[in-house]
Amino acid sequence: MSKYRIIADAIADMPWQEAPKDASMQAPLWRYSGNPVIKRNSIKGVSRIFNSALVPWKDGYIGVFRGEQTDGMPMLYLGRSNDGLNWKFDDRPIQFKDEDGNLFMPEYAYDPRLTKIDGAYYIVWCQECYGPAIGLAKTEDFENFTRLENPFIPYNRNAVLFPRKVNDRYLMLSRPSDSSHTPFGDIFMSESPDMTYWGRHRHVMSRGSKWWESVKIGGGASPIETSEGWLMFYHGVSSTCSGFVYSIGGAILDIDEPSKVKYRCSTFLLTPEEWYEQTGFVPNVCFPCSTIADPATGRIAVYYGAADTYVAVAFTELDRIVDYIKEHSELHDSDTEPGRK
Repeated sequence: MSKYRIIADAIADMPWQEAPKDASMQAPLWRYSGNPVIKRNSIKGVSRIFNSALVPWKDGYIGVFRGEQTDGMPMLYLGRSNDGLNWKFDDRPIQFKDEDGNLFMPEYAYDPRLTKIDGAYYIVWCQECYGPAIGLAKTEDFENFTRLENPFIPYNRNAVLFPRKVNDRYLMLSRPSDSSHTPFGDIFMSESPDMTYWGRHRHVMSRGSKWWESVKIGGGASPIETSEGWLMFYHGVSSTCSGFVYSIGGAILDIDEPSKVKYRCSTFLLTPEEWYEQTGFVPNVCFPCSTIADPATGRIAVYYGAADTYVAVAFTELDRIVDYIKEHSELHDSDTEPGRK
C-alpha cells in the first residue's frame, strides 16, 4: 500500500526499469541502463539534442527538444516516441506563429519545458528578447503553435509552469539572471490570471549551503502534484577549478502556497558520474527538464540533459523519493517564509 499519491492522469505504458540490487545505489534515483536515450546527430543539421521535455500523447509520447544546430544556434524541434525511449524527430524547427497567424520565430530558443494545463499544452523556453528572456507558446494539436506574450522582461531563465491553476491562478517558476552565464540565482514564482499578465512575484528557494547547489539553483521539470505537496526536481550548481557542475536536487512545496517549501533535500539526487554526464560539449551536467509520473504505480521517470550533449533518463518511485527528501530535509529561513518583502 502506497504512503503517498500522485495526482495526475493515468499513464498507460510508461518507460520503466527496476532499481539495481547492488549496494552502489545510494540515492533514490537510478539511471536507465540504456542511457543516453538520444545521442549525437539525431537530426540532419543538428549536432546535439539535450535539455528537452515531453508529455504523454495519444498512444505514445511527444516532446519539444533543444536542438543545437551545426551553426551553433539552438532551436526547438518536435519529437515522437512509442515508448518514451526511442525517438523520431521532425527535420525542421517548430514553426511558431503569432496570434494573427503570421510566422513569428524566435531568434534562438533553448531549454524548453512542456506542460499540459486544462487540455492545452504550453511550451516555455529561453530566447533572445534584448537579452535572455522567457518565451511562451501554446498548442492543442502539436501541429499549430501560437506564441503568446513574453511573461517577463530580461534577464530571466529556467521557466517552469505548474500543471494546474492554484487559487485560480497560473503559476510559473523562473530564475532571474544576468546577461551572461549567471554566477548566482534563486528560484522565484509568479502568478497570472490569463497567461498574459504576470505578477505577485514570490521568492521560493535560495541557493543552498551544500557544495552541489552553492552557486545557483533553477527550476527543472514541472512540479508533480502529490498528496504530500508539489514534488519538484530542480538543478543545483557548484563551481570547481574545472568549471560549473550541475546536479539534480529535490524539494516538496506547499500544495496551496507553493512559495513555501515544506521539505528540501540537503543531498543531491543525481550528480555527474557516468561518461555521458561527465564528457561532452559542456562536461559535468545533469539538467532535469521533464518527468512522467504514473498515479497507479507511483513510478516516476526523470528526463535530463547530460553534458549539454545527450538526453538521459533516471527512475524513482513516489514513496521512495518523498521519504528520502523528508529524511534528508534541511530548510533555510528563506524557504519557509511566504517570499514577499
